[in-house]
Amino acid sequence: MTGKTESLLKTRRYALFWVSSLLSNMGTWMQQVAQPWVMLTISHSSFLVGLDSFVMNAPGWILTLWGGALADRLDRKKIILFFQGIQFLSIILLLVLLVLGHLRPWMIILISLTVGVTDSLSMPSFQTIVPSLVKKEEITHAITLNSIQFNLSRTLGPAVAGLVMAQFGAAACFGANALSYVPFFLSIFWIYPTRGFEKSEIKSSSADFEKNLSLRDLFRQREIRILLMTVFVTTLFCSPLITFCPVLVKDIFSGQIKDFGNGSSAFGMGGLAGALLAFFFARKIKVKTPGQFGWLLGVVVAGVALCRSLTLFMVLMLLGGFLLTVANTASNSNLQSRATNHVRGRYASLYQLSFRGGIALGALLTGFVASRFGIVTAFFLNGALAVIFHSVLLLV
Repeated sequence: MTGKTESLLKTRRYALFWVSSLLSNMGTWMQQVAQPWVMLTISHSSFLVGLDSFVMNAPGWILTLWGGALADRLDRKKIILFFQGIQFLSIILLLVLLVLGHLRPWMIILISLTVGVTDSLSMPSFQTIVPSLVKKEEITHAITLNSIQFNLSRTLGPAVAGLVMAQFGAAACFGANALSYVPFFLSIFWIYPTRGFEKSEIKSSSADFEKNLSLRDLFRQREIRILLMTVFVTTLFCSPLITFCPVLVKDIFSGQIKDFGNGSSAFGMGGLAGALLAFFFARKIKVKTPGQFGWLLGVVVAGVALCRSLTLFMVLMLLGGFLLTVANTASNSNLQSRATNHVRGRYASLYQLSFRGGIALGALLTGFVASRFGIVTAFFLNGALAVIFHSVLLLV
């Protein structure tokens, strides 16, 4: 495995993408630490924290499949640069409003919606980058190595954000995220090959589009069905662990931004360990492996609801990041390894549909329950339901 890792990182195009993505994701995580905290500070509403996450992820229900179709029919490089460019301008606008003191909850939600729409349309193209840079037999390892990068950013980003917010305020985190787009744009422009499929292949791909993505045909494929359902259930009930981290820190532990940063960083450290596990044991991952880790994650989420020690909370966040990353990375790797190049965008869109749909619905439902019955009840219910649903999926 070490030899494969060195080989991938010595490939100039893959290495450049890996580094630029690390910087970009660090900026994203810095903003994701700052934004819920800002929303909670100006609105004092856990429901609005959930609603903000919902509107950012809900467009995936409608637009992700269209994004997959765009990825398989148009130049993926242009798709990424265009929609990510809109995101960049949205973040600049958010930064300006915050600095001028004019930022309101509805403005944050509207900008999040814009980011969600552009992300849904560009993410399937983005997820095809790694497979386009490596050989077919290297795809699984390249994806898991990229997951290591993502979780390294999840570790570093919140930790840096906590320090930056303490010294310079939330605006500095938004500014850092805006700057992080620059190396990403440059790397995509240089490394991503121009779409090169023949017209006959595109025509054939378009003719099969309805059949490949119909629910009937999809759920007849047992392995694909299990993987997609596992991703949805895991993100539905367990992704609120990171979305509502600021609410947990404030309401249960009366913590400050430093504690929130530490909790997010612990989650990222666990995610990094999970990505490493998925990388080194990639060949041993089975279709039901994600569900097994998802079941354990449900236990952790329920444990968070019962936790009253800040130290124990950090440990549970560490375990949560580890289990969530293994479950989702294993699912994505399984799906991508089954896809051919001319339909890879659609497989990516199906993964994103399950992933983003679960995050969106989970954030909205958890925010609603938390606003009515408290954050403790919401998390205990989430954990219990995750255990039940994963038990059912493992028996299918």
